[in-house]
Amino acid sequence: MSNKRVGVIGGGQLAWMMATATEKLGIDLLIQTPHPDDPAVAIAHKVILAPIDDAEATEQLAQKCEVITFENEFIDLEALQKLENKGVCFRPKLSALSPLLDKYEQRSYLKRIDIPVPNFTTLEALSSEKFDFPLVIKARRHGYDGQGTFIINNKAELTPLLKPDNTGSLMVEEYIPFERELAMMVARNAQGIIVTYPVVETYQKEQVCHWVIAPANVTETVQLEAIKIAEHLVTQLEVVGIFGIEFFLTSDGHLLVNEIAPRTHNSGHYTLDACHISQFEMQLRAVTGQALGSTELNCLRAVMVNLLGYENSHDDYQEKRQKIANLPHTYVHWYEKTESRPGRKLGHVTRLIQDDNIDPETITKEIESIWYGENFG
Repeated sequence: MSNKRVGVIGGGQLAWMMATATEKLGIDLLIQTPHPDDPAVAIAHKVILAPIDDAEATEQLAQKCEVITFENEFIDLEALQKLENKGVCFRPKLSALSPLLDKYEQRSYLKRIDIPVPNFTTLEALSSEKFDFPLVIKARRHGYDGQGTFIINNKAELTPLLKPDNTGSLMVEEYIPFERELAMMVARNAQGIIVTYPVVETYQKEQVCHWVIAPANVTETVQLEAIKIAEHLVTQLEVVGIFGIEFFLTSDGHLLVNEIAPRTHNSGHYTLDACHISQFEMQLRAVTGQALGSTELNCLRAVMVNLLGYENSHDDYQEKRQKIANLPHTYVHWYEKTESRPGRKLGHVTRLIQDDNIDPETITKEIESIWYGENFG
């Protein structure tokens, strides 16, 4: 029996991390990505070098595979809709992505289906609504890893953004003085079976994720509320695939949804080493109609630390990576990117914990102090 052929729009590290799962599941991965040195090019069965919003290239991709899934959401939805109308199989379906790509529309959709979110409005409506400083301004499209998100503390900082050019591209939401940030991965298949991974704690600095602890040290009530929200979302959208959900945990113990990622997500990278089935394998299982399987941890707890660029360099940081890899029960995933710049995700580290006496945050500090050296803190 020949391998199943899955197309992926996007060739970054998220597609690259599907490699182990493709071998295990008997899948050939075909990638559409713009650059020959993008991480997933090295592991792909076939590569179409084209921008990810190039629908003609996606049509070529569709001719070579049975199903197309997504590594990111920076797509031309309208152009892909024409392909879907011709019979191209996208998983998730474009109707599941459509309400989520624009952050204002995403907020509006979540509110409409009774999922709790921070108060929000458009930039042009801000003057007529009651929002106190600080407030959050977000790019409605194409923002990620802190890009396109601004915390505004006063009117002087807000005024430069109140330009006519920005009215349709930015949204406003209330600043949430959260107790913690949490996240969860949730998968659903075509039969409507849903599985959820553990709720995890994430730590963001300048809107970029620095580390994740799995599972989060939260009450059972919070865990059940997160599962309820996740299951409701993917059921309403009839998702076939995997989604990441970011939450704010408020001081009174309630959850607000911060953002939805309609794909694998940085907060789920720990699953590569700490779960029986990784989020990447789960995505491929869902889109190819295979049984979803277990989301259980294979350890007591896990810590994932992002290796972020802190300088402009072409260094591969081999010595630092080796020093981290020498730590016990530690796995380094290096994305083979040739250029480092501040804030760029170059790799990640997972540490598995089997001892209740080990403090996860102490581990994050140990790894970060090795990685950032004198730049740590």
